Amino acid sequence: MKTNLSIVFNVILAVALVVLYVLHFSGKSSSEMATSSTGAVNPSNLSIAYVNSDSLLKNYDYFKELEKQLLAKRDKLNSEYQNRAEGLQREIGNFQSTAGNMTISQAKAVEEDLRKKQQNLMMYQEQLGQQLMGEEAKMNADLYDKVSDYLADYGKNKNLQIVLTYTKGSGVLYANDSLDITKEIIAGLNDEYNQGEETGAKTDSTKSN
Repeated sequence: MKTNLSIVFNVILAVALVVLYVLHFSGKSSSEMATSSTGAVNPSNLSIAYVNSDSLLKNYDYFKELEKQLLAKRDKLNSEYQNRAEGLQREIGNFQSTAGNMTISQAKAVEEDLRKKQQNLMMYQEQLGQQLMGEEAKMNADLYDKVSDYLADYGKNKNLQIVLTYTKGSGVLYANDSLDITKEIIAGLNDEYNQGEETGAKTDSTKSN
């Protein structure tokens, strides 16, 4: 499950980082931008940084919490499915041991009932899978919003035009360590998340009193 979340997040993070470039230039006219003779932005005037998305996922407290919730949800759904599957298996076992005492019509009726229950179990399993996928999609969207919003503010404050994801397979073959802002981003995201958690805890405590 962790692998799936990481893969999906790496994709959406790449999109979030590119947003910085758009945000920086959307409020400027073409005359305010440093351009080349072709009208393109002059690369020498770009402020570039990068984030290692693997390190971000590994150290971002909010991601850890989301992953924990998703795994707990998966285990709960698996347990529900196993309980139904074991119940059906017991019914099948009972039928096999008592079928010899039934009439042909009785046996056929029980077989038909068990067949329907097997079909229902398969449908239930599919529903649980879809439910889990929905939960994962919701968590990924929430994670995207958190990181994207933070990076947008960070990029404006630091006057960054481009922030790249730098990890194995990302397409970036080399990046100087001086451009690495991963630790800063992780620290900022965790501070933001933990402050929110503390505020929420204080609010809950006040309500209970």
